[in-house]
Amino acid sequence: MSKEKPSCFVATLSLDLADKLLSDLKDQGFAITKPLYTLFSAQKKGISCTLYTSGKLTVQGKDMNDFITFYLEPEILQSVAFSYPEAQVSMTPRIGIDESGKGDFFGPLCIAGVQADETQIKELLAMGVKDSKQVTDKSIRALSAKIKKTCPHTVIFISPKKYNELYANFKNLNQLLGWGHATAIAELVTKTGCNEAIIDQFAGEHVVKNALKQKKLHVSLTQRHRAEADPVVAAASILARAAFIEGIERLSKQFELEIPKGASSQVVRIGKQLVRKFGPEILEQAAKLHFKTKGEILDDQAYGAE
Repeated sequence: MSKEKPSCFVATLSLDLADKLLSDLKDQGFAITKPLYTLFSAQKKGISCTLYTSGKLTVQGKDMNDFITFYLEPEILQSVAFSYPEAQVSMTPRIGIDESGKGDFFGPLCIAGVQADETQIKELLAMGVKDSKQVTDKSIRALSAKIKKTCPHTVIFISPKKYNELYANFKNLNQLLGWGHATAIAELVTKTGCNEAIIDQFAGEHVVKNALKQKKLHVSLTQRHRAEADPVVAAASILARAAFIEGIERLSKQFELEIPKGASSQVVRIGKQLVRKFGPEILEQAAKLHFKTKGEILDDQAYGAE
């Protein structure tokens, strides 16, 4: 479980950066004062930032998180210790992989990969990349477009129909995911020559390693719980989520019905509407058939209940 971020952020800053910091804060609309023992103190609504003559920098206020994540770390500190406290984030070039849609009855399974070097990692941090679960669907599109322009990437889009065919072959979701992750890694290794990769651990370590062996790939693979704390994996999670959202929207347009995410009672209700309109076989085109949700939708043979 992630630790709650502190209410006051403290860092030690080289005084060589004081002029740049002061200039930037003025440009951002901060009001500048000079209390005793400080080089300056800067305030605006929601944020207070003070640089002491010792080089100690303090930041506090209800809006400090975004200020630190999007400006202070990438532009001044060149560190991500505040934004990513759970991960030992380095600037080593690497591939990050993540997926979206595995817990959703309707829609595709999307597996994305991003490769980034030191310069690109800094660009990802500067644009505010973080785990897609912390980003609104509206912001996902814009971030996805920026990531695609910045980094080598791949997106494996597995439609519901293809997903059901693959699941019938693998007979296990983790094996299917292992194949998908290995496929994304292989594409980026071929594209970039990078052989360092990190993924969110979703099963035993052998699952993806065996899938890579089948592709005859020698990759230094790190599997970590909550790997989305790593900015490269976070970038992949955003590409995967953007592709999933686009897939859901295409289904909604195709069936002229708003297709919901997840596997909730609303999903069951919409599933029954689809079955009434198109017949039970429509689920093969729109949904992941091994979910128990399928049985809940089809339990009323007359399809009359909402």
